[in-house]
Amino acid sequence: MLQVRNISKWFGDVNVLNQISFNLNRGQRAGLVGPNGCGKSTLLKIIAGEMQPDQGRVQLAPASLRLGYLPQALDLPAKATVADVLTAAQGERVALETRLEELAEGIATASGDDLPAALNAYDRALAEFDALGGSSLHADADIVLAGLGLDDVDQSRPIHALSGGQKTRLGLARLLLAQPDLLVLDEPTNHLDITALAWLEDYLASYDGAILLVSHDRAFLDRTVTSILALDDTAHTLREFPGNYTDYAMTLDRELEKQWATYKEQQERVAQLTASIRKLAGKAKNIENETIHFHYRRIARELAHRAVIQQRRLERMIESEDMVDKPGQTWKMKLEFPDTPRSGQDVLTISDLSVGYGARTVLHDVDLHLSFGDRVALIGSNGSGKTTLLRCITGELLPWTGEVRLGRGVRLGYMAQEQETLDPSATPLALIRDAAPLNETEARSFLHYFLFAGDAVFTPVGRLSYGERSRLALALLAVRGCNFLLLDEPINHLDIPSRESFERAMARFEGTVLAVVHDRYFIERFAETLWSVDEGEVMVLAA
Repeated sequence: MLQVRNISKWFGDVNVLNQISFNLNRGQRAGLVGPNGCGKSTLLKIIAGEMQPDQGRVQLAPASLRLGYLPQALDLPAKATVADVLTAAQGERVALETRLEELAEGIATASGDDLPAALNAYDRALAEFDALGGSSLHADADIVLAGLGLDDVDQSRPIHALSGGQKTRLGLARLLLAQPDLLVLDEPTNHLDITALAWLEDYLASYDGAILLVSHDRAFLDRTVTSILALDDTAHTLREFPGNYTDYAMTLDRELEKQWATYKEQQERVAQLTASIRKLAGKAKNIENETIHFHYRRIARELAHRAVIQQRRLERMIESEDMVDKPGQTWKMKLEFPDTPRSGQDVLTISDLSVGYGARTVLHDVDLHLSFGDRVALIGSNGSGKTTLLRCITGELLPWTGEVRLGRGVRLGYMAQEQETLDPSATPLALIRDAAPLNETEARSFLHYFLFAGDAVFTPVGRLSYGERSRLALALLAVRGCNFLLLDEPINHLDIPSRESFERAMARFEGTVLAVVHDRYFIERFAETLWSVDEGEVMVLAA
């Protein structure tokens, strides 16, 4: 269905993709992985025809194959309604349904010789309609909307009135309803809660066509893909691995372990040969310096010759293709929370809390407690009230009834969902220096751990990507010495290496954490307790 042959792409002097080739056949589901900035979205845009490669070609077979592409940045018509978007997504089936209605009316009024022709036209249109799955037209829309949590959205509502998450899910619904032969999805799990994620996993697992997707959700990749396409951010090349993400990670671990073993073995051999060469050369030189006797000087020459032979052997070994390089570490985010100050044992107490907006109650009768060192994941469907609860804890939103009380010595650090608390005109360097008594050199060194290097520290927040803003928000939490972290989807825009770094940092963090998160890998490794929000209530569950 899809053939990618020797694709290369440059942006100026920077090579982003280097001789990328792979095939994707019907029934195959491939996950494209790699660190942020390695060229994943660029490759998808080239495959979708939205960007031209500098070398190579993309071929779809057959030529009539329909490709559906979900970009990260959606372009939905702002003046259109939800119904307009959904109708356009099923354009061919909707048009045939309208045509069938018109033909049915024609049959009702036809007579004589016109009736057989009208019946034949109706039969042909009906066969085409059935071939496109037209009989399930409305059922498909209902299933997709319900699965993505859009079934309660008024379809007469204009697009500009939707939230960012609703727009993302509507774009995904539009694509799925179009039923293309090849799905190309760039981070389709953004803004999906756990229920919608599970539905999408089942939908994609039974999809008849081929799928190529980018996702940083490791559990989602494990449940949906049959192979991994890994982009290397150093060589800008691509390798294909059979199986899901866990299979891929295990293969990399085995390869790295083998590379380290071979490297150490070769280095030991190099050290042995080097020591032997030094010993032979040194002994030959000592003999020559201590005597002029012909016999001993001949022995010295033989020793020197043996040293030369071993030196040549060492040089051939080092230059050999079998010589293994030292395994390198790619540039990854280094997240540390040093010297976390101790708070009191009681960190957070919520008593008889009720809160909402206008006349709508969002949460009611909430009683919760956190002790120092607790690790809690706050889960629930989109719009259930998770962010509302966090805003009450920060004091940004006042409760209607009840009380929210922080304990003694609590230093609260809040990371908003879209980092809207960051000043868009400020630079990373300025924000870090405002948050801690660091000089410019110290602040730049600190930001380097969060992948801000060179002039990137002077880029205004408003021009940073969401992933860069996430890293900056985490850097601010770390530098402020917070001991109670309130995190609203902290890893949503982080790539997999950064998510793993975040998980390690949370494991070492000595304070208290309450995090809204949909990444099930993270929940399994982090959470000791779950707070589940449903229909205005918060239930405490074991993780």
